[in-house]
Order: sequence, then structure tokens, then C-alpha cells
Amino acid sequence: MSAFARAVSAEWVKIRSVRSTVVTLGLFAAVAAGLSALIAQGFSPGGPETDAVQPVFFGLLTAQLVLVTFAVATAGAEFSTGTIRASLAAVPSRGRWYAAKMTGIGVTAGAAALLVEAAVFGLVRLVIGEDAAPLSEWWTVQALLGGWFHLTLLSVFTAAVAVMLRSTVLALSVLLPVLFLGSQGLGNIDAIRPVAQYLPDQVGMVIMHLTVPGDPRFGRDYGPWEGIAILVLWTAAALAGGWFAMRRRDA
Repeated sequence: MSAFARAVSAEWVKIRSVRSTVVTLGLFAAVAAGLSALIAQGFSPGGPETDAVQPVFFGLLTAQLVLVTFAVATAGAEFSTGTIRASLAAVPSRGRWYAAKMTGIGVTAGAAALLVEAAVFGLVRLVIGEDAAPLSEWWTVQALLGGWFHLTLLSVFTAAVAVMLRSTVLALSVLLPVLFLGSQGLGNIDAIRPVAQYLPDQVGMVIMHLTVPGDPRFGRDYGPWEGIAILVLWTAAALAGGWFAMRRRDA
């Protein structure tokens, strides 16, 4: 086993051995399923066919706050508790430790997002019945893929921000209000909307069919996969920032 594989294995042991992992990921699933089922009960056909997939993502995008909390807490806990010193003693290469940490968080969040999204999609189909989004259509598959990419990349992005800030509390204090609550309101202000549409939590809306280009109120100036590409750039920038912080600061 390579040194990097051993480092990733160690990070996985940390993630699965902490009780908060089960609690946060369980809460993520419960919020996503409960809210999506509730919204699906009020779904009425008559609009665009793609509207049938929206209940899936209304629940998931609310529950993403919990998934983000998991990612930030997992990345920032070692700085808050001081155990980062022991971790770097075990893995002296900061680059290897950082890559292993981000890999562990990304794989765990991605697996959780995939399982929960699939379960929520099945639940919404069950509730809506014959008017549910068909899995045989590309627009449904595209939305599900895009939603999974959105949740996974956003988790890695926020984890990297936590490493930059070296604090779980500080990272959550910045990310939750500014990115995941404030931007929803900022996107409705005409003067700010052209900028707010490019924030990390907003760029996946098109591929999930929660808005469309050209919509006079919630429209975006980019298409579905362009939005995901923007989120990739946000994530890459955050990862670079986290790596820079790890190299320049003492443990």
C-alpha cells in the first residue's frame, strides 16, 4: 500500500469512528427525504415536464446545509482540537495529509449524496405517481448527475475553506449565512443578481431544473454544464487556497 493510500485509510478511520459522522449524515438523509416527500405531495402537473424533478432537489438543497456542516466539521476539527499536530507527526508531508483529508471527505460526501439522492428520487416518484420524472429521459439523468456533482463539489469546497480558516466555527459562520442563506435573497435583487448567480451554491440551479436561462426573475447567464464547470473552478480555487494555507502556517 502506498503512503498516500495509507493516509487516506487513516482519514477514513477518523471519519467513520466519530459519532457526529453518523448523526450528520443521518440528518442529511432525513431532512432531504422528509422535505422532498412533503413538497412532492403538493406537486401538480401542468407546467413544464421537467418540473416533476424539482421536488427532489428542493429537499436536497435544504439538506445540503447538513452535508456542508459534516464536511466543514471533519476538515476543521483537527485545528480546533489541536490534534493536527499528531496528524502531521504521523504524516509529515503536509501535501499528502491535505490530499488525503480532502479525498476522504469528498468520497464520503459523494457516497452519501449518491445514496440519499437515489432514495429521495425513488420516494418522490412514489409520491407523485404517474406524473413523476421518468428515469428514461436524459433531462432527468442530467439533473440527477448534476445534483450529485453539486453536492459533492460543494462539500469539498467548504472543507477546503475550513482548512484555510483553520476553524470549524469560523468557517460555518462565514459559509452558512453568506453562501447558503444570504445568496438566496441576494439573487432576487436586480443590482446584485448578475454577481450572485455565480456564487458556489447558485451555479448548479440550471442543471437541477430549478431555474432556466432567460427566466426574468431567476434566470442564469449560463447553461447546465457551464454552471457545474464554474463550481469546479470554485472548488479548485478553494483547494489551492487550503494547500497554500497548509504550507505557509504552523500547525
